[in-house]
Parts: sequence; C-alpha cells; structure tokens
Amino acid sequence: MDVDKAEEFEELRPLLFSIAYRILGSVGEAEDAVQETWLRFDGSSTLPTSTKAFLSATVTRISIDVLRSARVRREEYVGPWLPEPLLSDPYQDPARSAELADSVSMAALLLLERLSPLERAVFVLREVFGFGFDEIADTVGRSEPACRQLVVRARRHMREGRPRFEADRQERRELATRFFDALKGGDVGGLRDLLTGDAQLVGDGGGKAPQLGKAVMGADNVARVLGTVFPLLLRIDVTMEPREVNGQPGAIFRDRDGRILHTMALDVLDARIQAVRVVINPDKLGHIGPVADAWAIDREVKRARRRAN
Repeated sequence: MDVDKAEEFEELRPLLFSIAYRILGSVGEAEDAVQETWLRFDGSSTLPTSTKAFLSATVTRISIDVLRSARVRREEYVGPWLPEPLLSDPYQDPARSAELADSVSMAALLLLERLSPLERAVFVLREVFGFGFDEIADTVGRSEPACRQLVVRARRHMREGRPRFEADRQERRELATRFFDALKGGDVGGLRDLLTGDAQLVGDGGGKAPQLGKAVMGADNVARVLGTVFPLLLRIDVTMEPREVNGQPGAIFRDRDGRILHTMALDVLDARIQAVRVVINPDKLGHIGPVADAWAIDREVKRARRRAN
C-alpha cells in the first residue's frame, strides 16, 4: 500500500463520508461508498492533479448510482422512511458549523428525498460544501449552465418544502430540555405547550420493530401519545440519554442492559417543536451500538399498561 496515498485518503475521509451521507441518508451506504472510493483510488495507476477533487467526484458518482437503486427499495419500505440517525458529523468546519448541522438534520434530508439523485448531488456539493460549478460539472458530467439550473430547481424545492424560522442552538437546547423533562413526567399539557399546532410524530420501524401505523398529527394527539407511552418505558427501566441527533436536539433510548431501543430527533421551528422523529428499525441503529429487542420491550410496556389500569 502507498503510505502517502493512504494518508491523503484518510485526511479526506470525513469530507467524503459527509458528502455521501447527505446524498444517501444512510450511514451504512455512505460508509460503503467511501470504501469503494478508496478501492478505486488505490487501484488507479495515475495520480490526480487534485486528490480532493478526484475523491469527491468519485464518492459523489458512486452515491448517485447507489441512490438510484435505493429509491426502488424505499418505495417498497414498510411504513414511513427516515434517514439513519447520525450522532456526529465527522467533517468539521468551525466557520460553518451551524450550516453544516442544519444540512444534516432529519428535516433537510427528508426534503432532499424530493429531489432527483442528480439534483440532490449537485445541491449538496454546491450549497453545503461550496464546490465550484466547474468542479460539479466535471463530477456529474453536465455543463456548468445545466448544473446551475439544477441548483436553482433544487433550491426552489427546498424553500417550498420548509419555511425557515431561525432559532439559535442555545434556544434549541433549552427547548429540548423542557421537552424531555415533560416527557419523563408524562406531562401531556406541558408537552402540548412546546409543540406547534401542526406538530407530527413519525416512527420508522421498517416492519422490523413495533411502529406507528402512520404519522400522528396535531399537538393534542402527539402530546397524548408521547405523554402516555414514555412514562411506561421509564417504568420498565428504559433510560433516556439526551444527545444531538443529526445536528439537532434529540436523545438515545436504551433498555436496562444499555442496548439501543431507538433514537429521537426534534425538529425545532420558531421556538416550538414541529416534528418528533423516532427511528426504531434495528437495521438503522447497529452503527451506534448493540440494539435492543424492541418486540420484547413492547410486550413489557403492554404488561406495564395493564398493571397501571
């Protein structure tokens, strides 16, 4: 192995993963795309003029191909589909940390799902990572004017999908603290006060774990479901660990043995919580750590509810 080549690649690995994850919304698929990028780089007999440009272009092309095939699987997915939760983005840029965090949020990734694979890739390269249109054109095999049009269309879709009400990170953290305190106490009224009127609760079990049949809509309904279920979880020794999930306030829930039951991410909009997104599909949690038996937890919760009644 060429040591210098490997060192160059490892320096750029955080950027490559971050590009691939934003295009794919999957930790596992992004890691595979990065690994395939390394194999192509290592197998190349010629050195590129710019290693960063070469590797970024390669991981983007691989990710576009993967996304095109993944879309068929997602159309057949059981229940709502959510991105795989990401606890920390390996690519850091202190000058743009808030922007990078917003671009990896569940809300942003779900909006990106509305774009074509090509639009998504071009948008990520330009709007998130600031690549020049000449680099993007070489990457996706389109002219610079065509890439500019792709970005314009993508921006429009993103704007139409989500109104922007800015809340600073400290406000988000304080709101999340109040939310989780109300959640632990089963305070339905307190939860309702923290939600937007059109708040939604979405769970992703993928048919492999207990899940909501469809999204729960409206502050009253969301508060009632959360305020009823989560105190029962705590009663059977499920613990809640506040963590940033996809750059936003959230938490990891673990069973009594410390295994991961699910993650929860909060979408904060205008000083209220607009969406609560729960990923419980075990296939999407294994990269975080050992995964709990969600079906066994569900049975315990039902027994706890019967005893409470």
